Amino acid sequence: MSAKPQSKNDTAWEILFDTHRILNHIEDRGVYEISAAAINKQREARLMTKFDHQINLPSIFKEHDLTIQPNTRGTYLIGHFESYKSLIPPPEEEDEGIEVVPFPTEIETIDPTNLYSESAAILCALNSGIVNSVLEEETTTLTVLGRMSTGKFNYRINDTRRATPYEVRVENAQLEIDSGIEGERSFAVIEAKNTNVEDFLIRQLYYPYRLWAGKTRKDVVPVFMTFSNDIFSFYVYRFTDDSLYNSIELVRRKRYQIGELDIELSDIVKALAATRIGSEPDKVPFPQADSFDRIVDLLTRLKGEGVLSRDEITNYYAFDPRQTSYYTSAAKYLGLVDSRLDKELGAVFYLTREGAAIMGMKQTRQRNLALVNAILARRVFNRAMRETIDQGSPVTTEQAIAIMQAARLDNISKSTIPRRASTVTGWINWIVRLQKR
Repeated sequence: MSAKPQSKNDTAWEILFDTHRILNHIEDRGVYEISAAAINKQREARLMTKFDHQINLPSIFKEHDLTIQPNTRGTYLIGHFESYKSLIPPPEEEDEGIEVVPFPTEIETIDPTNLYSESAAILCALNSGIVNSVLEEETTTLTVLGRMSTGKFNYRINDTRRATPYEVRVENAQLEIDSGIEGERSFAVIEAKNTNVEDFLIRQLYYPYRLWAGKTRKDVVPVFMTFSNDIFSFYVYRFTDDSLYNSIELVRRKRYQIGELDIELSDIVKALAATRIGSEPDKVPFPQADSFDRIVDLLTRLKGEGVLSRDEITNYYAFDPRQTSYYTSAAKYLGLVDSRLDKELGAVFYLTREGAAIMGMKQTRQRNLALVNAILARRVFNRAMRETIDQGSPVTTEQAIAIMQAARLDNISKSTIPRRASTVTGWINWIVRLQKR
């Protein structure tokens, strides 16, 4: 049994593992098959089996290096499966260029500055010609989306505890395709996320790939797409062995943005000169949230949804509960998010008036500069940005620590300053990168 449950899924899976002696079965046979009916006795199977990212797995799965795969419409296999693929790019790709694409002026029903869902992001990418560029096709058409049945096929998946892959027989399990897009030579199955993520569930590409490879003579191209901070990132893959789940291989990665952002160093200098430094917020700790892109993702989702519970943020953004606390607290620190208690959902989060005003700005350039102003209104970040401009390069961790120590902050202890310094360097680097697009 794992330590304290942190969610309803954790609690329910703890009970199921104990009731069905799942660990014992896996030890003896390598896997355990569990029915949706059995899962439903504790909590709805739909909620208990959807883990798009490794960090979303229940505690007991993480503790014992387990994942779960559907094999029929009503059953699942639990085992030591290598189910996920990392999305972290290798170092040589980090400075990869971003292609600027104009949006068709004749289209009025898609607002490229207001893409608050995966479907809206896909339609924008399709209608702006981005998908054509990714697939290297003259024209493409959206032809498939939604839920469907896998049909029947077998595959092998790596077992992290055994030398040989485990063979899985799939028979009419359910799958869902965010979009299937057809060109003259290829058919792309696209899985999309409206946020930056560190990994993805290979099954979301593999099951549709196996289904459609048997239905079309065209090349079936698995594509993973993220849309974050107005940047479309496409990861184009191939499976080198159709029968091996883990034979997925990256072919290319391409990034795009709609229209020029036109942020230059002079804009940052003007923001520094114009920003009035405010006092540190009451009852909000100094932030521990290194990725400002993730804060932008959170603000974007809150703009679209209005209110999000702690659990919804945790599940959607591939956070663990501790990260959710860090990032919601960081957004509060900037005065962009607030929270209240809901009788049913517990803590829920929403944009403040300032946060809503910034995220409602129509021009991405204007919005990003407003976010820069919000960061620079905090003393430590303002000083770090000034040093960055003076020396012509982002402040180092050691410099950030010195700035924080000199600021004599009341909302952070001396012992935690070194850990929080990475947030300072992370946010300053985000500002610097705005000029490189």
